[in-house]
Amino acid sequence: MAHVQTVRGAIDPGDLGFTLPHEHTQIALWHIPDRWDYWQLTRDEPVILEELAAYRDSGGTALVDLTLPGVGRDPAWLARLSESSGLHIVMGCGWYRTAYYPAEAVIDRRSVDSLADELVAEATEGVGATTIRPGIIGEIGTDKPWLTAQEERVHRAAARAARRTGLAITTHAVLSAVGLDQLRIFEEEGADLGRVVIGHADSHPVLEHHLAIVQRGASVEFDFLGMSFSAVERHGEGRVIELLCELLARGHVEQLLLSQDVCHDSQLTRYGGSGYTYLARTFLPRLREAGVSDEEIETMTVSNPRRLLTIA
Repeated sequence: MAHVQTVRGAIDPGDLGFTLPHEHTQIALWHIPDRWDYWQLTRDEPVILEELAAYRDSGGTALVDLTLPGVGRDPAWLARLSESSGLHIVMGCGWYRTAYYPAEAVIDRRSVDSLADELVAEATEGVGATTIRPGIIGEIGTDKPWLTAQEERVHRAAARAARRTGLAITTHAVLSAVGLDQLRIFEEEGADLGRVVIGHADSHPVLEHHLAIVQRGASVEFDFLGMSFSAVERHGEGRVIELLCELLARGHVEQLLLSQDVCHDSQLTRYGGSGYTYLARTFLPRLREAGVSDEEIETMTVSNPRRLLTIA
């Protein structure tokens, strides 16, 4: 029976309304040797619940948490947040990118099939002893504008697991056209590219790149909305809106997703950011001013995430 797998169990796809498909509710990226940027999203539960309540009040019904092993994935944390907030939360699975592969995963010493088997086991039995199952594979990523040998192994494992479980795949692909290399690996492994999302499209604002992705059947995700860490993010929103409008005008509404990738304390309203509400309260009104219809917005924020999260 078709369903969406959340951290509190399977639900009817129709229960998903407005959804943020690429987020985090806690993450730690600063523990890697020789990195000193202290990049983290707090595990202060009352603070996060306050932020999630604001998102729910702005019309949100669900979010996808793509924090993976090695950077803090915690199924019990997600289940607790879901129950306390009343939001549907979907958990990711897999391994993030080379710098963040946990040592215990021994990615460099395992076969593709061994890695795929682990993902399938989580999808069918749950993570460890928790019985909490992931509802999507990812975010599967690359550190640079190319895939390392280990990253290629992980991408192939993700594709094989997707074929066996029906889960969609979502990726981390920044500042380059590396998403096309990701698609090539998935395609070689026989994955359904219609169930693949190439993430962080706004970090590489090149129309030809986005068209190359959608023409191969995959989806493009603009998920740095509201970020302000770099000059491009602070001043590039106009270009992002232009790109979205062009993709919509070309008929690709069913291959576009929108999110915020909350992954740092400074993005929370508690610390001066917009929390999880920037898309609903700020960006979508700007899209409407640019001529995007309510029907198109509904497709991008409700129908598309629902379709990709639905497991046949």
